Amino acid sequence: MVFSYENLYSSSTARAKRSEIRELLKLIARPEVISFAGGLPAPASFPLDKIAEITRQVIEESGPQALQYGPTEGDPKLREELVKWAAKDGIEVDLEQVLITNGSQQGLDLVGKIFLDVGDPLVVELPSYIGGLQAFNSYQATMYGVPQDDLGMRMDLLEEKLAELKGKGIIPKFIYVVPDFQNPSGVTMPTDRRKRLIELTMEYDTIVIEDSPYRELRFEGEQPEPIIKLDKDGRVITLSTFSKIFCPGLRLAWAFGPEELISKMVVAKQSMDLCSPPFNQAIAATFMSQGLLHKQIDVIKELYYKKRQLMLSALEEHMPEGVSWTRPEGGLFLWARLPEHMDAKELFEEAIANNVAYVVGSAFHCDEGGKNTMRLNFSYPSEEQIPEGVKRLATAIKKTM
Repeated sequence: MVFSYENLYSSSTARAKRSEIRELLKLIARPEVISFAGGLPAPASFPLDKIAEITRQVIEESGPQALQYGPTEGDPKLREELVKWAAKDGIEVDLEQVLITNGSQQGLDLVGKIFLDVGDPLVVELPSYIGGLQAFNSYQATMYGVPQDDLGMRMDLLEEKLAELKGKGIIPKFIYVVPDFQNPSGVTMPTDRRKRLIELTMEYDTIVIEDSPYRELRFEGEQPEPIIKLDKDGRVITLSTFSKIFCPGLRLAWAFGPEELISKMVVAKQSMDLCSPPFNQAIAATFMSQGLLHKQIDVIKELYYKKRQLMLSALEEHMPEGVSWTRPEGGLFLWARLPEHMDAKELFEEAIANNVAYVVGSAFHCDEGGKNTMRLNFSYPSEEQIPEGVKRLATAIKKTM
């Protein structure tokens, strides 16, 4: 008889679910499947030669220090570079307001760890980033969704939701948004909505978690102000990452925020991992100090612009009437909507039979909505695969219709 662990698990472990995206990636590993499912950067964009050169430089110049434990807050040189990086957007932070994390997913987990007890309320977008939903769900929070349109979370509906909750004596711990080329929808929140968001946090006495891993990847249009720049009252924590603008394998990201909150995140991080990898931080700091990050971002934007154009053109050519999609001005994703009567989860089997994959939209909804939606990624598939993959997907949709 095999021992059962069921009675030993914590309540958070018992309710935890595997990421639908990670499970999908296993299912679609066959080489004949064209995948629009993952949120993976294009491997062709990785600056391999420069990383090899800088790695050798780090070993030669500071090997013993780079291979030793480091401070939980992060390498001071990397944090100094990030202070300068923030300044280009008009964001004023000092060293004590910067924390290095193991990917922005750890940043989300730290936010949950310092703010959330069982049942605590928070507000998220509909749809919202699945990694954020997972992180907050692991702390057994209660999530209230606010729908978005093609300009991000609707502030009129957010105000209604906050007023409704206040009437019940509920004040959300925070409002979680991905304002720039949102994952999953690809839409961007304009500056006027960002200003209104800050006003509502003041009126309803809460804060904002600004998750912005894609901000730098704008192909066209005007860049709205970062939410943290609009904040004059210490009500915003901003999370960002090197994963989308450098390479994800380094597992490095950062958080900007009020010194008190960053200090709490540091303490929470100490019990997780002591510190993020100092060697990887030294590579990233050197890459930035040599002015290479701006050039790297230009390479990525040029590549992703072409791929986005290919996907938009293919959608226009092949998709049947009744299917619509967003037209992102940057980032890695767009959001497709099927007719109301269709279910993207049921369609998935037909899509896989046609050797094409996507992520079902319901995975991004805290209320299990969005059944007729899907997320399509254009950064990872090749330029040859994108038109063929869209054609296969359109064939599956037409057959299911």
